[in-house]
Amino acid sequence: MLNSLLNFFNLSKKGFVRIIIGSCIMAFTLVNIHMQSNITEGGVLGLTMLLYKLLDFDPAIISPLLDFACFSLGVSLFGKKFLKRTAIACFSFAIFYKIFLITGAVVPSLYDFPILSAIIGGIGIGVGCGLVVSQACAAGGDDALALVLSKKLNLNISKVYFLTDAIVLTMSLMYIPMGRIIFSLLTTIVSSLIIGQFEMPVTIHTKSGVRV
Repeated sequence: MLNSLLNFFNLSKKGFVRIIIGSCIMAFTLVNIHMQSNITEGGVLGLTMLLYKLLDFDPAIISPLLDFACFSLGVSLFGKKFLKRTAIACFSFAIFYKIFLITGAVVPSLYDFPILSAIIGGIGIGVGCGLVVSQACAAGGDDALALVLSKKLNLNISKVYFLTDAIVLTMSLMYIPMGRIIFSLLTTIVSSLIIGQFEMPVTIHTKSGVRV
C-alpha cells in the first residue's frame, strides 16, 4: 500500500521522509525559536502581517488568498505532480505546527539573545525548507513562489528567498522597529544560504513536458 501511495505522489521513500522531516523542523523552529524571540517573518506571512497592520486586512482571509495565488503559479508551471507533493508538505507542516503549539515551547526562550536566536532560527528554517524544496514541492506559498521565480528568472533559489523576504521585511519597517528587522534579516540570510545547498536533485515535469 505504501508503494502505491508513493507512486501516486511520484515520490521515493527517501523523498517522502525528507518532506515529513523538513516540515517538522520548520514547524518546530517557528514555535520554539521565532515565536519566542519575536523574529519577524518575510514571505507570505510577513506580507500578511504588513497588510493587517497597515490596511487592517483580516489575516485569516488574506493569508489563504496569497498562498492560493502562489500555489496556483506553481501548479501552472510544474503541473499536478507539484500539487500532489505540496499537499503532503502543507498537511505535514500544519499537523506538526498544531502539535507544537499544543505542547508549547520545549526550548528555553532566546528573546534576550536575538543574534543567537536569529542564527539558530535561520539554520532550522533553512534545513527544514531545504529538505522540502529539494523534493520539488512547497510547504507554504512563499516556497511555491520561490520555486517559480527561481525557474522563470534562472536564479539560485537561495537568492530568490533572500530577495523576496528582504523586500517584505524592508516594507515592514513602516510598523516594526529597525532593531527587530535587523535580526529578521539575519535569520533570512542564514536560512537562504542553507536552502541554497539543497538545490533540487529530483525532477518533475512541467505542463509543456520539460523536466525541471
